Amino acid sequence: MSADNSKEIDKISGQLSEKKFKVVETGDSFVLMKKRRYGNVLIQVVCLILAFSVSSLFLIINLVYFTYSYLWASPHVLITTEKVGEDGEKLEFDSMDDVLNKANAIL
Repeated sequence: MSADNSKEIDKISGQLSEKKFKVVETGDSFVLMKKRRYGNVLIQVVCLILAFSVSSLFLIINLVYFTYSYLWASPHVLITTEKVGEDGEKLEFDSMDDVLNKANAIL
């Protein structure tokens, strides 16, 4: 996300903190935030029920799904005042609505 100055960075990060994003890293011109995603609870409950009644293979599937959701599907947000990347190309930014929609996706 784009910000014009450090006050706007603080404002945006405050809004995202209300949506359960946590600050991962901060610097002079940026703040990196992350929201932990644990996966769909319904999928995990079904896998656990199947693991106890049918096969323990479903327990492994549940563990893989949780690990994927926690480590790789958790959304990251970079709030920065930079307008140009290291290679000189103009950076593209998402809006607050786009970020929240991606963060609240089911899977």
